[in-house]
Amino acid sequence: MTPRRQQILSTAADLFAARGFHGVSMGDIGAAVGVSGPALYKHFAGKEDILGQCLLHASDQLLAGARELLSDDGVPAGPHAPSGPDGALAALIARHADFALDNPALIVIQEREWGALGADARAQVREHQLAYIDVWTDALRPLRPDLGGTEARAAVQAAFGLLNSTPHSARIGRAAMRALLTRMARAALLAPAEVTPPAGPAPAR
Repeated sequence: MTPRRQQILSTAADLFAARGFHGVSMGDIGAAVGVSGPALYKHFAGKEDILGQCLLHASDQLLAGARELLSDDGVPAGPHAPSGPDGALAALIARHADFALDNPALIVIQEREWGALGADARAQVREHQLAYIDVWTDALRPLRPDLGGTEARAAVQAAFGLLNSTPHSARIGRAAMRALLTRMARAALLAPAEVTPPAGPAPAR
């Protein structure tokens, strides 16, 4: 991606997060990056295309980062990476927490503007998101053999909800927030499900 396209996407994401997709025009985006609105059409087909590319780029970054982080056998890559399944999950949590803290505008528009995407853009983004969920699910299941595939995927998506809560969280400083998020996500994913004991016989009257 060219630096100019990246600048446009980053600026548009900030505007969409602040004003909403329908509250931002191509002229607004152009003015914010120092070009005329019509000049933006040299880079994107329109405002919907910009929104779609924002979310597709975010999904690409997360998926590529996760795949780069882990080797083909699903364990952390690199000589200094923590070893084993536990290290794989810890690395994924840390990477996602960093992304969420560094890109709050993308988190907001992913949550709020999904319905503004066209069908083709939504399908592209969803394909990358599902692949990203698969990477996490594969990392989680060796640590949670009690979970079936569907349950593990649900647990992963719930953890994403926690990690992606950063735009709505009380800010306590980046380092402290990162530590809190990673600790809570790990605890949520690894805590065994509470088993409710079967009900005993009704007390005699």
